Amino acid sequence: MAKNLHHHHQHQSKNNICTKFVFFVSFACLVGLACIVNVLWASSFSFSSPYLNVVYNWVSQKPRLFVVPRAEEEEPNIADKIGDGILERKTGRVAERFLSATFADLPAPDLPWEQMPSAPVPRLDGSSIQIKNLFYVLSGYGTLDYVHSHVDVFNFTDNTWCGRFDAPKDMANSHLGVASDGRYIYVISGQYGPQCRSPTARTFVLDTQTRRWSSLPPLPAPRYAPATQLWRGRLNVMGGSKENRHTPGLEHWSIAVKDGKALEKEWRTEIPIPRGGPHRACVVVNDRLFVIGGQEGDFMAKPGSPIFKCSRRKEVVYSDVYMLDAKMKKWEVLPPLPKPNSHIECSWVIVNNSIIITGGTTEKHPVNKRMMLVGEVFQFRLDSLTWSVIGKLPYRIKTTLAGFWDGYLYFTSGQRDRGPDNPQPKMVVGEMWRAKLNL
Repeated sequence: MAKNLHHHHQHQSKNNICTKFVFFVSFACLVGLACIVNVLWASSFSFSSPYLNVVYNWVSQKPRLFVVPRAEEEEPNIADKIGDGILERKTGRVAERFLSATFADLPAPDLPWEQMPSAPVPRLDGSSIQIKNLFYVLSGYGTLDYVHSHVDVFNFTDNTWCGRFDAPKDMANSHLGVASDGRYIYVISGQYGPQCRSPTARTFVLDTQTRRWSSLPPLPAPRYAPATQLWRGRLNVMGGSKENRHTPGLEHWSIAVKDGKALEKEWRTEIPIPRGGPHRACVVVNDRLFVIGGQEGDFMAKPGSPIFKCSRRKEVVYSDVYMLDAKMKKWEVLPPLPKPNSHIECSWVIVNNSIIITGGTTEKHPVNKRMMLVGEVFQFRLDSLTWSVIGKLPYRIKTTLAGFWDGYLYFTSGQRDRGPDNPQPKMVVGEMWRAKLNL
């Protein structure tokens, strides 16, 4: 009997071992299957959303999740900022974290957008000025390696692109400061050439009636994307970045102008702006000068690069709003934007005692540090000095060129998002849209 009992325990022990082996094998298979499913799921949602070229392709208010890589120690290539937006550089093992794809969007109502004739060329970081029913669109990047050096003209009356003419060969090609008195367009400094070259100090004037160019005294120092406006007969230039594109400038200069000519030989030093940096809206309305949004820092040229290849640097986007007092002696701090916003220097219009701003860029992604685009339309009421979100754009987009005519808000050009679920920048576009505003 003892012998039988021994065989029974031995048989039971073998059964236990087999059971454990089957359990561990099954568990390993389930883990492997889960990993495969996770990889396939992540690859289907990770930064590959297709474009939806329809009017209402905004993200839904219900949060969606997607996988994003850990921030890389080495700065990414500028291709992530402009062009096809594809990150070609291979990376090693990265940590993954789930984040909402809609964290940067604010709730906003729909607007009845309709697509108009596209601009003759796509452009990024171009500039624009509206004079009555004519909309002048200047320069800008075509691609990171190619910049425009001409002006396209859109007629709001019949909604057609009706003209094109060249800019001076030595005028900057992007990140211009622009202002107008209703006939003359003043073009201040900006970046000359493609990639991340340094800004220039040159200034020019366009007579829109004759389409002839002339020049003004150069700025005391080069500036990249300075805030620029004509106020009380003086051309005001402030902020922007210094020669390296990255270091914020606080300086504020002005010069008296009339009929496209300078009345002084040199620029006058004015009260510095409280916070420097490029990519801000600068607006004069009701005899007041406003500077809105912007950022500190920007891409710089890679040291030693013969083509001034762009290299990412830390950028801080802010929501600050300043107003210069009537005596030009003090900057007043006003209520901030609903969220930090930059790349809006020509993205604004004035409608019914309000400043309207379309699109832009906001704070960087908290994990991968990529740029996040803005798709909202903001309104700043000048009577109450309050902000609100009044609509959505057809997609998120930065450096829009905005105009307003016959009750319609227009915008064209810029760099749009990668799709409804991905607010990172991708394609440079020349599309034009308009929507009826009822303010």
